[in-house]
Amino acid sequence: MRLPMTVPAAGLPERVTIYEVGPRDGLQNEGAVVPVEVKEEFVRRLQAAGLPIVEATSFVHPRWVPQLADAEELMTRLGPDGVDCPVLVPNERGLDRALELGLRHVAVFASATETFAGKNLNRTLETQFEMFEPTMRRALAEGLDVRAYVSMCFGDPWEGPVAPEQVVTVGQRLLDLGATQLSLGDTIGVGTAGHVTRLVEAFGEAGTGTERLALHFHDT
Repeated sequence: MRLPMTVPAAGLPERVTIYEVGPRDGLQNEGAVVPVEVKEEFVRRLQAAGLPIVEATSFVHPRWVPQLADAEELMTRLGPDGVDCPVLVPNERGLDRALELGLRHVAVFASATETFAGKNLNRTLETQFEMFEPTMRRALAEGLDVRAYVSMCFGDPWEGPVAPEQVVTVGQRLLDLGATQLSLGDTIGVGTAGHVTRLVEAFGEAGTGTERLALHFHDT
């Protein structure tokens, strides 16, 4: 027997799409810098395993994330196999780098809380959108697909619990700016089944169905 027996559970979707972010979200947190040739093999093996989407890297300034300073070299080495790999672009300069390489999918990274917006983006909860809007507008004008991440959707280490309505407000603005999909992040690993259900329901009440949402979880 090569495949598991399928027994459908009530209320669950028939299928889900795994959006693999290990080469970016995983490696950016490592203490050591992984050689670019190892990163290339990592991405290629994930693709060969059948994962439909592999986010390869981030075009953030190397001063902030030295582990991903080789982003251009990695994407060049991947060649045609990397064109459809999404990359994170924090601002217009990051978008410029993605466009120069002919990439087709980018993502922006927002915060659901005031404190994390200040610590991670050097912006307020409100002014973070001033950074995303021109980046997303240009990307869409160039024909790129734009995905949006929201961090601290279920809890913030400085502010504590985060109200679903606050997350919906941030997320809807990103969707209004043109994001094709919104990824809701449990950045510190505190989400519960009930909280996740309520947040997805809150988006539904605001007019955004599950086909526009993704969920990004951590343990600790």
